[in-house]
Amino acid sequence: MDKLDAMQIFVRVAEAGSFTAVADQLQVARSAITRQIAALEKHLRVKLITRSTRSLTLTPAGSAYLEKCRVILNMVDAAESSLDEEKAVPRGRIRLGLPISFGLERLMPALLAFAKAQPHIELMMDFSDQRANLIEEGIDLSIRITADLQPGDIVRQLGQVRLLTLASPAYLSEHGEPSHPESLAHHECLVYSMSMNSATWPYRVAGQLQQFPVRGRIRANNGLALTRAAAQGMGITLQPDFIAEPYLARGEVLELLHDFAPPPLGIYAVLPSNRYIPHRVNVLLEHLAAFLRPV
Repeated sequence: MDKLDAMQIFVRVAEAGSFTAVADQLQVARSAITRQIAALEKHLRVKLITRSTRSLTLTPAGSAYLEKCRVILNMVDAAESSLDEEKAVPRGRIRLGLPISFGLERLMPALLAFAKAQPHIELMMDFSDQRANLIEEGIDLSIRITADLQPGDIVRQLGQVRLLTLASPAYLSEHGEPSHPESLAHHECLVYSMSMNSATWPYRVAGQLQQFPVRGRIRANNGLALTRAAAQGMGITLQPDFIAEPYLARGEVLELLHDFAPPPLGIYAVLPSNRYIPHRVNVLLEHLAAFLRPV
């Protein structure tokens, strides 16, 4: 048994609360994970995890050992990364959490350029608009676009996106153009369902941020789908600039309510809170920051 490998697997299992989840992360059989934990418990002569059919629970000894393992593994990562930094050859695997539309539309060119420039780094990209638990899912770096950071998030802001209110010329011709955010309550709105406040949209009125109710029969968890619906005259939608710009350029939609523009959303790199950040992740972080830096 390799002690460091066993400790790493134990930490992953403890954080994920599942043998199967860790097996999926590492792309190995579940039995390989259970054998490693069993061998570690045998070596230590103590029970670390209490297993049931539905859950895993750390024993008191397991909880104490988990904290020591984290300290030791962070020190190992730091030592190895310092050597890599001295050799100036970043290497290893980075697992990325990326929002779907922004990841595909804006970040893929930067990530492909990074992959070409760093042949010793392996990129694993997970595209999802769901908020990920970085520790449980084994993600090294997540990109989030939000105005609502959570307490304890370890972040670096990389940029901003503007939110634009959009509708097609055909829709406006038939239903009229809203002159104030209050008017949205009388229009068909195309609503992004992943938002925490999907029933209201934010606008600045007389310098103050206010929430205005919206309604509509079409909702989706993807902004590109809603913008396509808006371009076909199905209603009004509120979308980030990176989705809206091609449609605006082609004249398929128009921007509304310019004088009440919502506050921008931040583009954040979010990092696991309990780990040393490897050199390879810092290199990628600097690359993305340079790519997203305003000109």
